[in-house]
Amino acid sequence: MSGSNRLAGLTARPKDTGAAEVRKVDEVGEARGFVDRTPRKKPGRKPSPRTHQLHPKVFPKVGEAIASEAERLGITQGQLIEQMWEFYEKSETD
Repeated sequence: MSGSNRLAGLTARPKDTGAAEVRKVDEVGEARGFVDRTPRKKPGRKPSPRTHQLHPKVFPKVGEAIASEAERLGITQGQLIEQMWEFYEKSETD
């Protein structure tokens, strides 16, 4: 007999997938040392509210000035650029 003939008589049976049956199977599995290994949450860093990152190319003198001013104020360069943009928008509306 070939392998396909031996398996021809097998049929798929629907499995019980109700909440009670699933809970019972999980309890038996945990009692025997099996644990659920699916990730509980998305791994990695949490997304920042600042999603659009800019990496402008500027002359070295300007880049050094921005970096030193941000360090002097105790903020990031991105926060400094945001403040400068707010000031620019205010000056445009005046």
